[in-house]
Amino acid sequence: MKHPLETNRLYIRPITTKDAAFVLELMNSPKWIRFIGDRNVKTVEDAKAYIKEKAIPQFKTHGYGNNVIIRKSDNKKLGTCGVYHREGKDQPDIGFAFLPSYEGLGYAYEATSKLIEMMKGTYSLNELSAYTLEENASSRKLLERLNFELKGTGILPTTNEELLHYHRKL
Repeated sequence: MKHPLETNRLYIRPITTKDAAFVLELMNSPKWIRFIGDRNVKTVEDAKAYIKEKAIPQFKTHGYGNNVIIRKSDNKKLGTCGVYHREGKDQPDIGFAFLPSYEGLGYAYEATSKLIEMMKGTYSLNELSAYTLEENASSRKLLERLNFELKGTGILPTTNEELLHYHRKL
């Protein structure tokens, strides 16, 4: 299997419907529900449909989107990281989510840093946004470590909640 991106510890590859069982687990993890929201993905079939309707069109339209993060040492799927175009937003935004047992180990920083590098080099993007809830301290800490600056607040089309809006020039 070809992995378009890799770091010392990770493979980063586009999400496919073969990842549906993993996506189901991730989207029903406590932090996903709390900080991203319940997307009503309750079965593997729901997860496949979510991937087909939400993830795959981004790749077809823009060439990039959501990726699965895989640990090289054991091929374990750890989380996702991607760059997304949202309706009504000027800049694409970066997002990430990891299973609880893989948080705090530097995987999100490693994967997101590599993805940012690719967005600048391969896709010639010169800026990115990121959105998170104010109470999501770990996400805010990672965004700040990645040199994103708090710009203000905003609302994404997928939620009615006011989110912190971070921004970074690439």
